[in-house]
Amino acid sequence: MIAALNREFGIEDRVVFERGDGGLTRAVITHARATATVYLHGAHVTAFAPRDASPVLWLSPRALFRDDAAIRGGVPVCWPWFGRHPSDPEKPPHGFARRMPWRVAGTDMLEGGAIRVRLAIEDDDATRALWPCRFDAEVAITVGDQLSIALTCCNRGSEPFESGGALHTYLAVADIARTRVSGLDGCDYLDQLAGRARRRQHGPVEFAGNVDRIYLDPRGACIVDDGTRSITVRSRGSASTVVWNPGAKKAAAMDDVPDDGYRSMVCVEAANAGGDERRVEPGDTHTLAQTISVTAVNGSVV
Repeated sequence: MIAALNREFGIEDRVVFERGDGGLTRAVITHARATATVYLHGAHVTAFAPRDASPVLWLSPRALFRDDAAIRGGVPVCWPWFGRHPSDPEKPPHGFARRMPWRVAGTDMLEGGAIRVRLAIEDDDATRALWPCRFDAEVAITVGDQLSIALTCCNRGSEPFESGGALHTYLAVADIARTRVSGLDGCDYLDQLAGRARRRQHGPVEFAGNVDRIYLDPRGACIVDDGTRSITVRSRGSASTVVWNPGAKKAAAMDDVPDDGYRSMVCVEAANAGGDERRVEPGDTHTLAQTISVTAVNGSVV
């Protein structure tokens, strides 16, 4: 399988397919200014780092690389719903996309030198047992000066469906206690730790424990500043942003996160959640996308 993927989709010195952790297949993308790693399991970006810079994405050292589990860290693709299923708590949280095997749909060198890898799935008996809809879905990962991820779903059925989810991005930070997220001042949010009580953000988001919020109608980019660099997250096809950090108590209860893992990560996610789910008519598509870029503390682009 690996040899066949490299023959059909490999790009010399740029895109190489190989066996990764747990024997799962991954693509290693090498650009002049950055590198990235994408697992076909879950269409999951597990690493992105500008050249000569520290990783932008946080990956748990206890992450499970199995075909029946979601990978903790990187950018899990949560789809076609976010969080618990709205009517059936027995269905998997965050949908089924992050646990599915995705196929390679294409690889490209784009104008300007960016590298794109496209992964795809379609509905089958297993997905229809969880979500009775006919669909195609594609994740396009583009690596260059920045990392872009776009999830596009197409309704192949005869009835509308509702598309929810998130690009559940784990960002690496130096210390969560010194980290601030700006760009959400004045936005209302749903506090997931208080029964989705609606509250308003004043100033930057700061972290002194478990934070689990869905911000509504953000006005622009979110900027994550940990005192050493700024990470900018821009979204498209989204009117909701999820901000999450488990805090010490919850992290200690998670098997795939070290007890102190919460200190070095924060999730800032382009989402369709909290009432921002999208109705997709037969034959139509919806794209949820985000772009991540990094600026050093001195203002230079990393």
